[in-house]
Amino acid sequence: MDLLQSSYAPGDASSPEDESLSSPDTSPLRLPSKSAAPAVDETALALSAAATSTSRPIDPSLHLIPFNPTADQLWAPVLGPQHPHAPISSASGHRNHKLGHVEDAALLPFLFDEQYNTFHRFGYASDPSGLHIIGDAQPQAPDLDTVYNLPPSEHKRRRIRSREENHEPLPPEAQNPASDEWVMHNKKSPWAGNREGPPVELTDEQRQYAEAHAAKKAEKEARGEGKEKTEVVVKSTFHGKEEKDYQGRSWITPPKDAKATNERCYIPKRCVHEWVGHTKGVSAIRFSPKYGHLLLSASMDCKIKIWDVLESKTCMRTYMGHSKAVRDISFSNDGSKFLSAGYDRNIQYWDTETGQVISTFSTGKVPYVVKLNPDEDKQHILLAGMSDKKIVQWDMKSGQITQEYDQHLGAVNTITFVDNNRRFVTSSDDKSLRVWEFGIPVVIKYISEPHMHSMPSIAVHPNSNWLAAQSLDNQILIYSTKERFQLNKKKRFAGHIVAGYACQVSFSPDGRFVMSGDGEGSCWFWDWKSCRRFKTLKCHNGVCIGCEWHPLETSKVATCGWDGVIKYWD
Repeated sequence: MDLLQSSYAPGDASSPEDESLSSPDTSPLRLPSKSAAPAVDETALALSAAATSTSRPIDPSLHLIPFNPTADQLWAPVLGPQHPHAPISSASGHRNHKLGHVEDAALLPFLFDEQYNTFHRFGYASDPSGLHIIGDAQPQAPDLDTVYNLPPSEHKRRRIRSREENHEPLPPEAQNPASDEWVMHNKKSPWAGNREGPPVELTDEQRQYAEAHAAKKAEKEARGEGKEKTEVVVKSTFHGKEEKDYQGRSWITPPKDAKATNERCYIPKRCVHEWVGHTKGVSAIRFSPKYGHLLLSASMDCKIKIWDVLESKTCMRTYMGHSKAVRDISFSNDGSKFLSAGYDRNIQYWDTETGQVISTFSTGKVPYVVKLNPDEDKQHILLAGMSDKKIVQWDMKSGQITQEYDQHLGAVNTITFVDNNRRFVTSSDDKSLRVWEFGIPVVIKYISEPHMHSMPSIAVHPNSNWLAAQSLDNQILIYSTKERFQLNKKKRFAGHIVAGYACQVSFSPDGRFVMSGDGEGSCWFWDWKSCRRFKTLKCHNGVCIGCEWHPLETSKVATCGWDGVIKYWD
């Protein structure tokens, strides 16, 4: 028994103990079977099995393939049972669709719709790689035209061409010469050339009409009506009693007793006079320098008028020399002459007393602002901001352009002299401020910020240390006139509505108040120190475009508006 038990391995599953445990039935003891046949190599058997299975597709659920499959087997589709007598061809092996082999490609929905609609509309499309054109039709241009990058007119033209090629009848709309369909059908390129064929003879009625039209045109050209009239008759009318008094003094001579009544300025409260004479809106007003005994006004009715302020308060003289609206006016230092700029593209230098035009200047562009150099020895130098982004400087003695300041990117709106007239500041529609040395066309300071707006009006404080700039975002900004021209962030005057209007801003003679018109016809007054609104006067029915403080009468203000009225306030 010991010999029998030792013949079994301890973990052998065929041991009698395991058999007794695994089966309830007792069984006789069996010895392990041993084969006396030699070992057989199974490699040939596997090769023969592989040879027999080369004609069958591979089961995709297999994790191990004991042979090298062919390409046909790898590309064969997963189908049902294979027909035993139908061999698998190479073409069918590469197919994964009933129409061939389909590959996945990442394509945006817009691009797919574009090529899909192009294929159904024009008969061709581009494959996802963009290298090949698919379809029987071919594009006419080297660039691929799709339904999305062609204009509607080209679609109509192609539709008409295809209809003509297919000899399809035109719709009834295309037979009406007044319809767009007829125009598109008969439209021809200007480079197509003239049609070849016999010239069409005019009927007698057409010939008579053509001759009458040619005669009218020749007569109009002979009279000069066909061209724009550039020459305007310059004239002036005096409305006063006499041009000289009994002592021989001119009517523009200031009174001898004219002097400031009080050094302290006060806000006006009521309207004491109205000047009515302009038939259209008044665009600018200017008091005569130093004394303010005369008030000059420019209007959109192409006229300039000068009014008496101190005594009769009537119109003294009318100046007529512009053919279009007058944009800006500016007195000389002594008030004996003044400049005017109009939309007829002319700048005229007037004699205030006689009403004669001394000289006329023009560059062919619209002048927006005109200024004389304030220095007494440079009163013959004229600066004008033009609509072509330039500031042009003339010598009025010779009539020649002596300098051009060309740095702005928009029309120039204002010219303001600072620093004892050695420099001047200009503002423009390009939303920037530029500082220039007089006579040198190089910008020494360029001020432009993303938050800045156009500034169509600028005034200098009486102490010459600050600039007040009317910004079109409904506020007045203060800049220093020192070297750096910094923005004073502590001073800002707001509350009025000036967006879209070049409303004038000015100071009181003592510098205590800031004044500005607005787009609703009101005149606003602010305190200079506290920046608080002091008072608002309802002045005009339309836009209050200009306001001037009297240089001597410390509590009197003149305003003008687009209602054609000039008002005097006290």
